[in-house]
Amino acid sequence: MCFDAEARPPIEPIAGAPIQTEVLTLAAADGARFAAFLALPRQASTVGVVILPDIRGLHTYYEELATRFAEHGYTTIANDYFGRTAGIGHGEERNGDFDWQTHYAQTKAEQIKQDTAAALDRLKAAGANTLFTVGFCFGGMNSWLQAANGLGLAGAIGFYGRPVGPTLDGSPAPIERVAEYTAPLLGLFGGADAGIPQTAVDAFDEALTAAGKPHAFTTYPGAPHSFFDRRFAEHQDACKDAWSRMLSFIGENSASA
Repeated sequence: MCFDAEARPPIEPIAGAPIQTEVLTLAAADGARFAAFLALPRQASTVGVVILPDIRGLHTYYEELATRFAEHGYTTIANDYFGRTAGIGHGEERNGDFDWQTHYAQTKAEQIKQDTAAALDRLKAAGANTLFTVGFCFGGMNSWLQAANGLGLAGAIGFYGRPVGPTLDGSPAPIERVAEYTAPLLGLFGGADAGIPQTAVDAFDEALTAAGKPHAFTTYPGAPHSFFDRRFAEHQDACKDAWSRMLSFIGENSASA
């Protein structure tokens, strides 16, 4: 299962790191309005990150994660998926008893693309021109897909995203869009994730390799789905390694952008 309402990112805050945060309402190309959480670093950054949450939308976990990215110097926006069906909401409004199942079932790949594009435009307005997506579970799959959507990304990171179909709305799965990727991919998986077998990860890896698409995948033995959570003491080594790989991926692909 995905993160629950008590989950929090397994990343220590940087004491005294001056950042600025703001809850935004963004508008997609189809006119839909949705909530987003913006975190700005102390100094304006040319590197920006869009966070695509798991199936429960913009809850507190992702607002805190955006803050951690900003502490490391990256202008960051975390999006909510459900403005079209649940209204504008974030944080505690997407925690606890929120009926995410009803709204998740109505999401569409094209709408997520439009929402991501709106967030990228906001990052550009803040001075970021080297842009990444980072997603988790449903958002991990959708993070990779944005690298095939012509949005000018420098890279796309997915935690325990499902690379194969079927998809919720019948749109192509990540493995079906291999020829369209225009940015490197990073994939981080749990070896004990029953919902994403290693055979699916290997198939995606092999398809990307055959197509000559740059990517790096890591599977953490014994780690479950949603292992990236500070409460899982037994998986903190995997969490630290995943965070390090993520920062290195952003740094390396920013330098080459």
